Amino acid sequence: MRIKKNDQVIVLSGNYKGKKGKVLKVFPEENRIIVEGVNFIKRHTRPSQQNQKGGIVEKEAPIHVSNVMVICPKTGVPTRVGHKVVHDDKLKKDIRVRIAKKSGEMLP
Repeated sequence: MRIKKNDQVIVLSGNYKGKKGKVLKVFPEENRIIVEGVNFIKRHTRPSQQNQKGGIVEKEAPIHVSNVMVICPKTGVPTRVGHKVVHDDKLKKDIRVRIAKKSGEMLP
């Protein structure tokens, strides 16, 4: 999976198409991610120690990773993610880094 936690992504399809947000959680086994402010569901909860009132709680649900694209940090447009091997002089070894395909910019 090429999308990581804290990446800025844009939703490509579905009810939240065009919405941007930060990746909060990644589920690589299911190829799903949770994006901040996207795909809200209503959960009916009982009163408990943490939630004294109970009631209806809105929270984000996972969406499939194929429905989002990473936003390039340099240009601000959606881009595919690639990998590149660069040599690090401090560590004296090669490191595999993620890059934005459109601009060639390294992703954090």
